Amino acid sequence: MHRTPWLSVAACCLMLAAMGPARADTPEEFRRSFLDGKLTWQQVLDQARKEGKVTFFYWGGNDVLNVWIDSHPGQAMAKLGIRMVANRLTETRGAVDLVIEENIDGKSAGQGAADLIWLNGDNFLALAEQDLLFGAFAERLPNSRNFDWNEKDRRSHPNFFDFGTPIKGREIPWSSEQYVCAVNRANVSVERTPSTFADLKAYLQRNPGKFSYVAPPAEAGTTFVLAALYALSPDGHAPLQKSADTLGAAGLARLIAPGMDYLRSLAPLLLRQDDGAPRYLRDAVSANRLFREGDIHFACEFGTYRTATRITTGRYPNTAEAMIFPQGNMIKNKNYLAIPNNAANPAAALVLANYMASIEAQAGKLGFVGYPPGIDLWMLSGKDAEAIEDVAPPHVGVTQKQLDDNAVPDANATLVDIIAHVWRDYVQNGSTDSIDTIVKTAFAERERSRNRVSP
Repeated sequence: MHRTPWLSVAACCLMLAAMGPARADTPEEFRRSFLDGKLTWQQVLDQARKEGKVTFFYWGGNDVLNVWIDSHPGQAMAKLGIRMVANRLTETRGAVDLVIEENIDGKSAGQGAADLIWLNGDNFLALAEQDLLFGAFAERLPNSRNFDWNEKDRRSHPNFFDFGTPIKGREIPWSSEQYVCAVNRANVSVERTPSTFADLKAYLQRNPGKFSYVAPPAEAGTTFVLAALYALSPDGHAPLQKSADTLGAAGLARLIAPGMDYLRSLAPLLLRQDDGAPRYLRDAVSANRLFREGDIHFACEFGTYRTATRITTGRYPNTAEAMIFPQGNMIKNKNYLAIPNNAANPAAALVLANYMASIEAQAGKLGFVGYPPGIDLWMLSGKDAEAIEDVAPPHVGVTQKQLDDNAVPDANATLVDIIAHVWRDYVQNGSTDSIDTIVKTAFAERERSRNRVSP
C-alpha cells in the first residue's frame, strides 16, 4: 500500500517517542547510549563536566613525561571543568590486576578506580580476554579522523591489532615505536653495512665479536629474536601474528625453527665473555655503552628518533647513524589508551582519550617528551602534518619513508613468553633437545600457568 509522506513522518515521531531520549543518568546507561551512537559529543562533554574527574593510570617512570602529563593534558582537562588525577605506576600490570580484582569483587560500571589506562600487548590481552573493557569507542571520538581506519592499507594494521589481538575499537593508539639499529660509521662503511641477517652473519665472520644483542625476555632482546624469526620464517611474518592456541606447538615450531637455528649459529660470532662463551647483554643501557666505546659496531633498541637523541646526550658516538635492518622486517608497534568496563567516570575518560589523540597533544608529547606520534601522519592535512614535523627530532642515516616502508607489526602477545623460553633453552643454553620438543615443553608450561591463574 502507498504510504503518504506525512504518515511516514508521524510513524517516525511515534517510534522516537516510544524509544525515549538517550539516557546517561548512570555510567552503564551512558556507556550503552554512547556505544549505540545515541549521544552527541556535546552531550559527552556535558556528562564529563558532571563527573568532574578522570583518573589516568600510566607508567610513570619518565620524569619528563610526568611533567608533560601534568602541564598539558592536566591543564586541558581543567579548562573543560574536569580534574585529572595522574596515577603513576611502576608496572602497568598493576592497573590491569586492579580492574580484574574489582570485577571479581563485583564492582561494576561506575565503581572502578581507573578511568583510563595506558597499555598494550599482554596487558590489553588480559582485559580483552575477560571482557573487562568499555567497548568500541575509538572510532566514535572526534579525533578518530587522525587515524587510518582502512583495513586494506597495511599501514593501518596497528589500529586494528595490538600484538596480534584484535582491538575492535576498545583502545585508541596514543604513541608508537619502531625497533631501529644504529651503526658506527667510524667502524663500518655504508657499503659494508648489513641489511639482512645473512649480511650480519657474513660481517661477523669477518669481524668476530663486534656485535651482540640483549637477552630475552627483555623487550629489546625478544624483539631482535622476533625479527630474525620473521625474516627466516618459511611463511613470512604474518603467521606469527596468530595466537599460540591457533598455531599450536607443531605449527609454531615449524615457523621459528629456521630463525632459532640461525641465532644458534650466530652465537660463536658474538661478543665474548672472559670464559669464551657468548656475551648476551643485560639491557639496552649495556648495549649503548659498548656501542659508544667501540666494543660492538651495532646497537639495536626501540626508538624511532633514538639515534639522534643518543648522539645529542653523548650516549652514542657522533659517528652513529640509524640503519635499515633487517630490511622489510623492522618491527613497529603502538601503545594505546583503554577504558575499563567499570570506569567511574567514563565520559571524562572519553574526553581525555580524545584530547590525547589531538594534533595539539601529539605534537606536544613528541616535542616535549620525544615519544613518536600514535596518530597516522599520512591522514593529516598540510598544516597538521607540519605541526608534527616541526617538533620531531631529526632522523640520522634514514628517512621516515624508509622506516615506514620496512615496518612490520609485532608478534602476537601469546607467543612472546614461549619464544623467550625456546631461545633460552635452544640458543643460550644449547639444549640437545629438538625445537619441536622445547616448544611443546613451553606450551605445557604456559598451560600450567593459565590453570594456576584461572578462578
